[in-house]
Amino acid sequence: MFDYFDAFSRNIGWLTKSEQAILKTKRIAIAGLGGVGGEHIVTLARLGIQNFNISDFDEFEVHNFNRQAGAFMSTLDRKKCEVMAEVCRDINPESDVKTFEQGIDASNVDEFLKDVDIYVDSLDFFALDARKIVFQACEDKQIPIVTAAPIGMGTAFLCFMPGKMTYEEYFRFNSVKTETDQYIKFLIGLSPAMLHASYLVEPSAANFSEKRGPSTPMGVKFCAGIAGTFVLKILLNRGPILCAPWGLHFDGYKNKFKKTYRPWGNNNPIQKIAFAIAKKKLAS
Repeated sequence: MFDYFDAFSRNIGWLTKSEQAILKTKRIAIAGLGGVGGEHIVTLARLGIQNFNISDFDEFEVHNFNRQAGAFMSTLDRKKCEVMAEVCRDINPESDVKTFEQGIDASNVDEFLKDVDIYVDSLDFFALDARKIVFQACEDKQIPIVTAAPIGMGTAFLCFMPGKMTYEEYFRFNSVKTETDQYIKFLIGLSPAMLHASYLVEPSAANFSEKRGPSTPMGVKFCAGIAGTFVLKILLNRGPILCAPWGLHFDGYKNKFKKTYRPWGNNNPIQKIAFAIAKKKLAS
């Protein structure tokens, strides 16, 4: 027989029993269940969070095998939402998992964020339109946002808290017109330290026009660790929360960690230089 407090008893010590009971009541929204999203729901379910709103319109394919928690021969061509809901309930059969298999847009974002305590962003890098809709709705509803990007063999992390710097104030998408320029803004905003840049051995694998980029399983594991930690801290009010314009970048390959600070976000002079350099590289 499943017993919640027995199943997650090994959390106790780093958590108190009363804190574990609090986590049991919380609800997390995760949009995107591929690389980072799959790892997020597994990590948070094992932390003892029991209620989720999850979204993904895609199905598992062979090219997902290098990094996605739900990608197996047995799940090929199955809906990611369906599979990861099953995984979550296999960890905790008492889980309440609401699925949004059509993806998230303006028509269902309010329902997706209903009763949600934190939104964990896991959308594909190139899904900027959907990301803007969800982030704006979170801002309107005063829902904290945690976003961890798997970059190289590490993660670049940002947190947006109610009443603090917003997503648009940080990334400044409205200051550029083309889709490619918005991708550049997103990349340099996610990872101002650019720790990964020196070991990209096949630059052609990162292609904005084809909307594809390389990934590693280590990167998504890093993401789940730092995102899960911030979710815990926010939900339990455990200490100060580092949020934008501050960011974190961990890189296992480079043996480096950077704590970044970009006041004015991508309007920061350093970021403007980074944007110009990135745009020049893409044009060459």
